[in-house]
Amino acid sequence: MLLTITMTSDESAPATDLGFLLHKHPDRVQTFEQAFGTAHVFYPEASPERCTAALLLEVDPIGLQRSRGKNSPDFSLSQYVNDRPYAASSLLSSAMNAVFRTAMRGRCPSRQELADGAVPLELSLPALPCRGGAAYARRLFEPLGWEVSAEPVPLDERFPAWGDSRYVTLTLRGTARLADALNQVYVLLPVLDQAKHYWLAPDEVDKLIRAGSGWLADHPERAGITRRYLGNRSRLVQAALGRLADAEGLPEDALELPEADRSEEEHERRVPLNERRLEAVSAALKKEEARSVLDLGCGQGKLLARLLRDPSFARVAGVDVSYTAVAIARRRLKVDRMPSAQAARLELFQGALTYLDDRFRGYDAAVLMEVIEHVDPPRLPALARVVFGHARPRTVVVTTPNVEHNVRYEGLTGMRHADHRFEWTRAQFREWAEEVCARYGYQVRYEPVGEDDPEVGPPTQMGVFTAVR
Repeated sequence: MLLTITMTSDESAPATDLGFLLHKHPDRVQTFEQAFGTAHVFYPEASPERCTAALLLEVDPIGLQRSRGKNSPDFSLSQYVNDRPYAASSLLSSAMNAVFRTAMRGRCPSRQELADGAVPLELSLPALPCRGGAAYARRLFEPLGWEVSAEPVPLDERFPAWGDSRYVTLTLRGTARLADALNQVYVLLPVLDQAKHYWLAPDEVDKLIRAGSGWLADHPERAGITRRYLGNRSRLVQAALGRLADAEGLPEDALELPEADRSEEEHERRVPLNERRLEAVSAALKKEEARSVLDLGCGQGKLLARLLRDPSFARVAGVDVSYTAVAIARRRLKVDRMPSAQAARLELFQGALTYLDDRFRGYDAAVLMEVIEHVDPPRLPALARVVFGHARPRTVVVTTPNVEHNVRYEGLTGMRHADHRFEWTRAQFREWAEEVCARYGYQVRYEPVGEDDPEVGPPTQMGVFTAVR
């Protein structure tokens, strides 16, 4: 199979910067051996105006069959017999993860601002298995902002009456962050083919949540994508949709019972965890009578949107280390079309939470909602110094996952999010909070967010810090 990735130049960068983003030099041909064949990366064209990287996967059918487990029966033809499906799309998806792993994580230490920004891209697959036809390919990619060209490949051009094959020629054009584009293709290749070349284990849920971060939860076809990606394994699908709902505050509508069949208790349980976090943080801010609030690590602006709907918050600001997140928040909040009175209450800007910044000062309250676990532990003292020492709002609200509750998430084999640097127990969170209070003159109270399990505690733990000196 063949995948080409083309970047064109814009005002910010020449097209050959694609080499930085992919961590593959345009002047070299690189080869990567896989268990099922060989992946080649090369550049058919590389100029400042237009640069194309190609990933060519040569599948070795015999090598694929020989890559069997140690417990496989040992008989003379076993190396040629295998009951795993031959799924070329899934093989290409695996090759992408092996060859472009750093790019898919959005990391580019030498040019991180380039990796964080959107660039003009064109991705093309000349022969893509697609169960559902060209229309289904458009349904999956168009909601992600791509201009989609999907043309069916005929069974035989010489015999039009035979009709079309299940393959399409797919081209995507648009402006996007390269990491997002690669992750979308990585997930949707096996979804379109509706097959994988390996047996599904619970860690497939982790892969889907990681690669779908930032786009899958908002996709109108998210339930169908999840089902196809996880091979219609109902327990895995339920676990994945539940984690998506928790992370993004969306209803698990693909799995919900009809309204008439649900009890009041079931309605309560189905309120997404993210919605409960937003409610808990908003209630804490109201209780502390905060009039001005700074959302540190605002992400895509969900808390900002909620606060702006409440006129008691006279001044609302959001900051995030990612330029892309700030841009998405600005777009989702529809800042350009916001009434002038509401726009006057809002401020959005980019900034790092581990560096002193005078823009963080002057607020009644600051919020760190699901933020600290994304910070490397050695940097936590710097974050505490910036927030509690330098900015020093009267109130600081902090939420973070309770790792003890992870055993209640079926299918979860690692941390809840691929970017989490740690996840704390309740005791560890309290130890950190008490140390912050002693150093910077705060007191803290703890509140559960979500169902407070008698054995493992709530899914989210919240600390409300108030200044005492």
